[in-house]
Amino acid sequence: MITELTTVNKVVGAKQTRRALKNGKATKIFIAMDADPKLLQPMVQEAVHKGVRIEQVETMKKLGEICGISIGTAIVAVVSQ
Repeated sequence: MITELTTVNKVVGAKQTRRALKNGKATKIFIAMDADPKLLQPMVQEAVHKGVRIEQVETMKKLGEICGISIGTAIVAVVSQ
């Protein structure tokens, strides 16, 4: 559920999400449906390969707002400690 992003440990953005997936720390990712598919595709494939759950959000702006940042973001990962 997208509201969990207000209370959990997370990383915001493609570079940090890619790193969290690579290191096995990502437990779930949220992707914006209006983001560039070329940017998201490798991370979505990695998430599927590692069994990480994926949720979609309508817009980058909405995803950024929920994360408490003033700009939009294409992807966010919930991370374990």
